Amino acid sequence: MEQQIRFCTTSDGVRIAYATVGQGPPLVRALGWCTHLEFERTLPDWDGSLWGALARNHLFVRYDGRGMGLSDRDISHFSLEAKVADLEAVVDALELERFALLGTSEGGPTAIAYAARHPERITRLILYGSFGWSPPPETEEEKQLLTAMMMTVIPGWGRDTPEFRQLWTFRFLPDADREQIRWFNELQRVSAKPETVAALIGSVGRVDVRELLPKVQAPTLVIHRRGDIVCPFDRGRELAALIPGARLVLLEGNNHLPLAGEPEVEQMARAIQEFVAEGQTAPEPPAAAPSGLVTILFTDMEGSTSLTQRLGDAAAQELLRTHNAIIREALKAHGGSEIKHTGDGVMASFSTASKALECACAIQQAFAERNASLPARPEALEGRAEDVAAHPSTSAGRASEEPIRVRIGLNAGEPVAEDEDLFGAAVQLAARVCARAEPGQILAANVVRELAMGKGFLFSDQGDVVLRGFEDPVRLYEVRGG
Repeated sequence: MEQQIRFCTTSDGVRIAYATVGQGPPLVRALGWCTHLEFERTLPDWDGSLWGALARNHLFVRYDGRGMGLSDRDISHFSLEAKVADLEAVVDALELERFALLGTSEGGPTAIAYAARHPERITRLILYGSFGWSPPPETEEEKQLLTAMMMTVIPGWGRDTPEFRQLWTFRFLPDADREQIRWFNELQRVSAKPETVAALIGSVGRVDVRELLPKVQAPTLVIHRRGDIVCPFDRGRELAALIPGARLVLLEGNNHLPLAGEPEVEQMARAIQEFVAEGQTAPEPPAAAPSGLVTILFTDMEGSTSLTQRLGDAAAQELLRTHNAIIREALKAHGGSEIKHTGDGVMASFSTASKALECACAIQQAFAERNASLPARPEALEGRAEDVAAHPSTSAGRASEEPIRVRIGLNAGEPVAEDEDLFGAAVQLAARVCARAEPGQILAANVVRELAMGKGFLFSDQGDVVLRGFEDPVRLYEVRGG
């Protein structure tokens, strides 16, 4: 299975790399320590690993947290809030409304915090080899060991030879074979800069999500290995004891990272898949694409590309989510079927012309009311990339104050329905009509006017217009509600 790697931007302006592989219900992995989406796929026997097993039955989502792998690497702040922002950016970019969340190792507290704050989005929470807090060393021997290990990071993490990193490898994978040890040594090297690793390790001691554990509402499965020395068993037992209704699954073995070939990996994969499946209802069959005479509506958001340049990716995406919510609410209220999202607009179909026109008028009215309610525009940042990067929170905050204006075009006909999509001249003409409209305007082809005759709509004749790709001119009308 080939993975697809994409990028998104957090609310504080950090670019995060994420990868999807497989098909099925979404399962998102949060893992903060030593990740590199591309190199990780070179894991010996990926298909036989836990990650390969989970990808066989799910849309498996992984991401490199800030400072790691393919994500922005010049990062020094690793607060819990920052790590939650990484996760939020990924699931929002994928438009996942509900999903199962797997928090592994140091990614567990991130998953716990997100699940406690967004119970409506988490179907199942799985925690493997993780913790609610990491107490400081208690004995003098433990303190000396931690000091010695930290002393190896800055001088040795980025070296071509692995002698410094191997100390960490043997703690994470005490039972690994030679090939797996070589792989993990190299994963550590390519995952992050030495300074980043030191800052990330230092941040772990400041994490404490124990007060959030009783607030987790999602059904939770806690998996822990008895011999894990990186994250001792008591940490997992505490999670299961404090999260309401959580189940605890104990597995044998000493490796912190589950490796292909271990019998516990199969047990772990089966436990996760069965647990996630419990929360799934039988899916409804997909709605058939409409056939026969339908009215097709296209919307197009004004200046989406320039907005992205001016506001930055994160703020522009926030604005697009507002745009999507308004349009989808209108479609739901007027019986429209969303056929597809075009990136900065929507294509929808209706069984009657009057429903399509009512929806178009409702969309424009909703955007007009939203825009009228906006405060007076504050002094804007210049739309340069360096300004957006320097003021990510300001740019993101301005998204809620940006007006949204859309074009809407309508046509009616008998398109070809295939694979839950619509094709043909009727669809192409509707798209051309939309492109002809001005922001805030509704344009309809003459056939739509004729179908809605006597329904109380006001049509203003715009004359015959030659549209790109069509030889014959088309009579267009501007539409207003009656």
